[in-house]
Amino acid sequence: MKLLQLTDIHLTTPGNTIAGRDPNANFEKALAHALELHSDADALFITGDLSDWGEADDYRRLKARIAALPMPVHLCIGNHDDRATLLEVFPDLAGEGGFVQHVIDLPIGTAITLDTWGPESHAGHFCEARAAWLSDQLATLDGPVWLFMHHNPVPLGIAPMDQIMLLDAERLAAAVAPNAAKIRHLFHGHCHLPLSGTLHGIPFSAPRGTNHQGWPDFAATRMLSGADLMEAYAVILVDRNNTMIHMVEFGYGGDIRSENTPEYADWDKLTMVR
Repeated sequence: MKLLQLTDIHLTTPGNTIAGRDPNANFEKALAHALELHSDADALFITGDLSDWGEADDYRRLKARIAALPMPVHLCIGNHDDRATLLEVFPDLAGEGGFVQHVIDLPIGTAITLDTWGPESHAGHFCEARAAWLSDQLATLDGPVWLFMHHNPVPLGIAPMDQIMLLDAERLAAAVAPNAAKIRHLFHGHCHLPLSGTLHGIPFSAPRGTNHQGWPDFAATRMLSGADLMEAYAVILVDRNNTMIHMVEFGYGGDIRSENTPEYADWDKLTMVR
């Protein structure tokens, strides 16, 4: 099975930029790159911050664009989104209780998209109703299960970022704990950083976003930090026993060298590219 993860696409009014970059153009570049190399993907997940300001026109353009893609596309909601506006444009995203949460059948196992949005907050929220729904789904599903959400559930050790992480991370952990053995991986976005770790033993990861990027300033006390790093998305390769996740820096425009074959006998000190 092959899955794609794009995150933090931050669509804006055409012509507007973020950190000097055009998020609409970069979203198109990400799609073009992914479709050229991975048109055989079984599904594409976009893990939140679909719009930079939660505007209906951004969602309308997104809806039209993903309708033309050759694989199913599944959306998560992020802190820059507006739930009411998103559901006006994508009414099918309304799950139980009006949350943007769904169970999705995959060739191997099941994906669950989670709603970590809260009003007038950049931090993540996961209320008792959302947690109860997740617990019920996990109790009835066979594994493996793949969780997709926007906010990071574990602190980064960077003070300003930790103020806007998933504040209800322990409630999420308690919801998944009884069925944690079923959960193969958790995918998130939000931080604009390549991340990996574990939540109570459950592995998680995040790629950079498709437009502007963060920087891990561990000395920061108030301000979030950004840097002109490459735009990226994730390619997820799965078999019954294993999971491999690549962060693909589609924004890179430099040379790609052919350095050598993997054959041991070909590794020659005089001819190797160094």
